[in-house]
Amino acid sequence: MAGVEMSTKTPGVGVFLELRKGLQSGLLIVGKDVANSPADVVLTGGDSSLHIRTPRGELSLKLPAGVTLEQGSCIPTPAGGFCGEELHYRLRINVARSSDEDAHDSVMETLRAKKSYCFYCQGCMTRLLEDRVFKRVLPLPNGNWNAIVDDWCCHPDPFANKKLLPRAEDCLLGDTFLLLPRDDSCDQTLTEEVSPVGAEDSQDPKKPCRRLALISCRNCSSMLGEAVAPGTLKLYITQVVVEPTVGDRKPEASLNRSVFVERTVAARLLELSNSLSTFHFSVQTPDGKAFLLLWLLNSDSIIASIPVMCVGGERSVSSQALPIPSPKAARALKLLYVACSDTGTMQRDIVTSWEVSAIGHPVVLPLKVCEELLRVIDDSNSTLPASMRCMNSYEAAYLRL
Repeated sequence: MAGVEMSTKTPGVGVFLELRKGLQSGLLIVGKDVANSPADVVLTGGDSSLHIRTPRGELSLKLPAGVTLEQGSCIPTPAGGFCGEELHYRLRINVARSSDEDAHDSVMETLRAKKSYCFYCQGCMTRLLEDRVFKRVLPLPNGNWNAIVDDWCCHPDPFANKKLLPRAEDCLLGDTFLLLPRDDSCDQTLTEEVSPVGAEDSQDPKKPCRRLALISCRNCSSMLGEAVAPGTLKLYITQVVVEPTVGDRKPEASLNRSVFVERTVAARLLELSNSLSTFHFSVQTPDGKAFLLLWLLNSDSIIASIPVMCVGGERSVSSQALPIPSPKAARALKLLYVACSDTGTMQRDIVTSWEVSAIGHPVVLPLKVCEELLRVIDDSNSTLPASMRCMNSYEAAYLRL
């Protein structure tokens, strides 16, 4: 029902394209506000581009290098109960094996030992840590390691009540964070503040109050992570930008916050899915509360969503003088999701089923970042054609890489 309600609040999609590199096929959806019948749409291909001619005008889409349309392969197909609102077409594509992948790698994939890095606040691009060189860059065990230690340890748990902390010149990589040793320079760029006690924790005398030592940027007050020990910083990958040290070069301007969160989380989900062979993720807050359930369907999608007002139509004289960049199709993860705060009966059943079965790999992020991620995903859902916004009791979305 959530997807149906959403479709009544948002304008119809003009043109939506999804290409699957693995299947070498694609789906094109054209809204009835753009074309009335299948014969109104003509699809042709160029060099890494797609040209869509409709009664409202011609639309050119840039495709990733090495991806081309198989000429004459576009055919109209039934769209089920949405035939009255949308025109659906199937098509075939050719994908060159040597095509470049411009996916965004997460910081986990780029950090290397014995190289110098600078850490910046993603919000204001203030340099937080300067010229850090690590002798060791080591991955931490995945989030469930402590729960199964008794199964493979023949003596009492040697790690009980102990934290895995970095030594001097170490960098430890978690699923969504970095553990770094703290030095005196941190006092000039970072501030530390103990988190307030949550309302639920203060009302429950049996529940221990877990207060975090939050680390923030001294310049813009953005929350960056936690002080997990007196000499250890925990920085979340959604809060910092890490770049190799190159002379006095200044970093590029900070990306739009929503774009940065989307790309960073998408890249990390893809890496975790490949390394752990899992497709279910439970986005959680640091106190272990599930916030969002994600089911990764595929990672080979190339998508473009064009609003109705951007597909041809009349343009004013002033707007013709301004160069309008061609829309570009981008790589993306396709996923299904359920917000744990959803009050729908079927959604609550899904959340309970995931919790009982413990099938979602935990992805821990600060509460504010969880809320930002949900907004990004909801925005993606709202730009999809009505026929694609829901699948059973889940909602569908894409995260661009």
